[in-house]
Parts: sequence; structure tokens; C-alpha cells
Amino acid sequence: MNDCLFFGKNKFPKFFRDKEDKIRKPIQFKFENENENENENENENENENENENENENENENENEKQIKQISTSYFSTIFLFENGKAIEYSKNLNKKPQKIQIENIQKVSVGDNIEAILTIEGNVFAKGNDINPKNPKEFINISSLIEDTNDRIIQDIVCGDDSIYLLTSNQNAYVIGDNEYSQIHFDSEILKETQKPILMMKNVSKIFSGIYSTSVFLLNSNQELFCVGLNYYGRLGVSFSNMEEIDKLTKIQKIPKGKIIDIQCGNFHSIMLIENENEDENQNPKRKLYSCGYHQINGLEEYVYEFTEIKLSLFENDDNILDFSVGRFHTLILTSKGKMIGFGYNYYGQLGNGTTKDESIPIQIKLPKLRFNEEIYNYHISCGENNSFIYYSQPFISNLEEDLIKLFRRKEFCDISFKTQNQNQNQNQNQNQNQNQNQNQNQNQNQNQNQNIEAHKLILKYRLKDENQIEKLKEIISKKSIKESNQIFEMIYSNNSKINPKLYSEIKEIINSNEKIEETMKRIYLNENENEKDFIIERKEKQYKFPKLILIMRSELYRGMFLSVTEDKSNKVRDYSELSNKSFQIFEYWIYSNQIKDEIQITQEIINEIRNWN
Repeated sequence: MNDCLFFGKNKFPKFFRDKEDKIRKPIQFKFENENENENENENENENENENENENENENENENEKQIKQISTSYFSTIFLFENGKAIEYSKNLNKKPQKIQIENIQKVSVGDNIEAILTIEGNVFAKGNDINPKNPKEFINISSLIEDTNDRIIQDIVCGDDSIYLLTSNQNAYVIGDNEYSQIHFDSEILKETQKPILMMKNVSKIFSGIYSTSVFLLNSNQELFCVGLNYYGRLGVSFSNMEEIDKLTKIQKIPKGKIIDIQCGNFHSIMLIENENEDENQNPKRKLYSCGYHQINGLEEYVYEFTEIKLSLFENDDNILDFSVGRFHTLILTSKGKMIGFGYNYYGQLGNGTTKDESIPIQIKLPKLRFNEEIYNYHISCGENNSFIYYSQPFISNLEEDLIKLFRRKEFCDISFKTQNQNQNQNQNQNQNQNQNQNQNQNQNQNQNQNIEAHKLILKYRLKDENQIEKLKEIISKKSIKESNQIFEMIYSNNSKINPKLYSEIKEIINSNEKIEETMKRIYLNENENEKDFIIERKEKQYKFPKLILIMRSELYRGMFLSVTEDKSNKVRDYSELSNKSFQIFEYWIYSNQIKDEIQITQEIINEIRNWN
């Protein structure tokens, strides 16, 4: 069952029939099938009834999938599930939710009257009046409209009010849609709109906007921030506040010190999340919020034309910001202590504090317990025009990370055992049982064996700072439940701290940093002489040794080759002389670090070349 709370304007009468137009306090949002016309179909034959039941069961199973993301506006709300499928609620409240007929969805984003969907393959499908005027309700592939065929793989999407911003794998930012306030980066009198993506800026690392925003922020790889679009009330954070419209990319000179994590834009305000490194490496980096724009909705007491810190007096010293979301005129913040803080317009109860009173200064909002106490890090917020969602979403794990976790659970890799807290407790219980209860003892012993966690020593050597840390890891695991222990190993295997940040803080001291993983992997394989541990690739009369284990981690092809029962496990030599230097350089770096060097520009030709042989 999904944990999902809703409050604000009731746009879902099928779910909240007994609720009024304004839902002032958070209530559970459940995906349920409505049977409004039960009596109308009584005379249908049995075959038709069976088909209906099958469809209802299919819908129920679909709706019960774990939520991955919610994107909501006045006109539409899209729920994206972990299985890569999505359903949409349109502004026509009389209609049931519609399945979106697109597979492998990675991210969804909605604007005021525009929608965009990013697939795992890097394609973007969009619909809206400013995207497809002839048929605004039909999704079309807008990434294929980019003129440069080498720049059509999209890695991120952001919807503004009536524009969609695309970030390509080559770090180029494109925009398509309405240009009423020059948010496309051109004078609005010259370019009213475009049905074809146009290049805004190169060397872009992140794009920020908002569902009701007619402005956009672009962050480059040097952490320089640029803006363009409507600057009414100073919501772009530039000094020349009298200029209501900025039609050229403008660098923001004064930005807070620290790493920019996110910027979200409302109708008259913008909020920036900054992360500062702590002096103590064992503590999580401290996060702060900064805002500019209209004072009644930005958490500050006056008009602000430069990004200024929002003082959250409700914070405790060890509290931190986990997530935040900006709607049209309101903002919600979630902290690591499980506090919900909000400010802005509240006419429909979208702040969830039980009133319809606007709040210009941050207030705390009472929330149901749900699973907050143990899994607060996995909750997220999504604010729309006048409604809000709080929902549980499992930590993001890439396909590669998922494969790694599954791979290193396999028995043939495991050569070291860890005892969990559950096992120790069960052993003590078994010792106190009556000797005559032999059958029960045998059953409990089998259960105890299941509480062992088997691991791969070689992977631990990659991930841990040195072999001595294995003993420290055993000590940590011995005090953890089986569930917590599994999460710890999932973080070690996948190198993903987001699975459980609280547990990660306990093992942080004994594991390698991301930067040292590549170095450690190479060092182990250079210093050890295990038989048949390397796979030899020959290229232009030179031989390159690659660890079989790493190739298994990175490639389906090699995984099938080395793990096959019938495959010859001896070293093989493959000739890759036909590969270009750049493609081989990308492959070699990626094998060890699982990332692409920033200075390498990936083209479609390189991607096709690597795919053909990997």
C-alpha cells in the first residue's frame, strides 16, 4: 500500500466524495477503483462481466504499484510508478484516470497546460497547445525534433508554465513552447513561440524552473548561474529589479556560497536549496534555503531582489532539509526530524495546517505518523497550484545498481558470512528451549541460518578502506536487524548512500569515498595474482587486462559469458582494433569508475559504436 497524503483543493471527487472543496488537513490518498455504474450493467452476459472483472483487477494491480514521482498542476496530475508506467488525471473531473501509453518512463513533469515524459532510453514525449496545436491531447516525440541528430539523447526535463526545457547527454539546454515573457531566451516580440526545440545554452549541468513559472535558471559546470524570462517582483534574483522582463541569458552575480542543489520557481518567487560542507566529515552537509521575490509567499518579510536566506526558527540544531516543493503561491519543506514547514497562500488549505489563512512566515504543520520515524528520508513533496502531495518513494536505484545487488547475492560469489542481531537473539532463545522440543529446535536452527548474510570478500575489499574494516563491519551488522543489514550491504554493493542515509552515516567511516573506488579497484587487480581473474582485450597489437568481475558488473554481454555454465572460463582474447580511440577511452574509464569524464563529449556515433560491441 502506498503512503500518499493529499490536502488543498479537492480535484479528486471520486476519491474524496464525502469531503468538501477545501481539504485543510492531510488525508490518505488511496488508489481505489470506483464502481459508480454497478447497477447499470446487471443485464450484461457473464462473459462481459468476466472481462470487466479482469480489467478491474488489472487496474487495481497497476494502481497499487509503488509511487516513484508525482507531478501536479491545475490541469493535470501524473503519478509515475516504479515499474515505469504512469496514470494521469485530467482537468475533466468526470473522467477516470487514464493510463499513459508510454513504456519505461523515467521522469514526468507538468506545467500549467503542458506535459512532458522522459523515458529510460532518453526520448521525450510531450503534449499541449504550445507543443502540438493540431492535436494538443496527443503525445509527440519532441527530442526527435532537435536538428542536431547527435544531440537527441535527453537526460533531464523540466516544465515551466507553457515551455519545456530539455538537457541533453551532451550538456546542452533546449527549449520548446511559449515565449510570451522571453523565457525562450529571445525577444518575445520577435519569437512568439516555437514547435521545435531551440538551443538555449551549452555546457549546462542543471535546469531549474516551475510549473507556473515564465522564467528559467541554467547552471553550468562551473557553478555559474544564469537566468532569463519574467522578472516581476525580482523573482530572478538579479539586482536590476525594475526590469520586468529579461530576454537574454543573464549571469546572476550574487549567489549564496555553497553547492546549488535545486531551484524551484513559483508565480512570483523563487527558492534555492544550497548545501554547505561541514567541517566534521562524519556529519551530513548542512542545507539552507534562500529566496527572492514577493514577500507574502516567499517566507521573508519584504520584497527581495537577491537570493536571501529564509530563517527557519523551527529548526533544531541537528535538523536538516530533506526535500521542498514550490507551488504557484505556496511552499512546503520536509526536514530530517520529520517536520513539515510551510508558508504562502492557503485559501484551499494547501498548507495542510487546518485553516485557510495565508502564512507569510514559515509555520509547522502536523502530519500523521505513517512510516516517518524509520524512513523519513524516503518521503517527497509535490506542490501544485492550490494542492499538495506528500508521498513515500523508494530510493532511486539505477538498473546497474539493481544488477549489482542481485549479482552479489549469488552463492557462487559469496565467501564470507555475517551474523545479524536477529540471529544472535534467536540463538539465545534456542539455548533456553526444552531439550525435548527437538523438532522446534531444528526449525529454529534453519531460521537462524537464514539470518546469516553471505557476502563477497572481493567486493568488500573494493568498497572498504582496508581489510581491517571487515571486522568493524561485522560488529556493526551484529547489532542490526536483518532488514537493516540487507540495506547496509545494498549500499556497499551499489555504492548508493540514498538507500538509507541514516544507516549510511554509521558505515561512512569504514568505506571508500566515490573518488577512491576506481583507484582501489585498479590497485587490487594490479597487486594480486589470482588465476583467471582478468579478461584480455587486444587492440592494435596491445593487450589490455580488465577484471572479469568488473566486466560482469558493467555489461550484460560479459555477465552472460562469464556466468554461463557452458562457457569456457579461461581467459579469452578479443580484438577491438576497430574501435575509435575515443570510444575505447570512454570504455576504459567507465569500466572502473562507472562514470564518463566531464571533458569527453559523447556523440550518437560513439554510443552506437559502443553498443554494437558491448
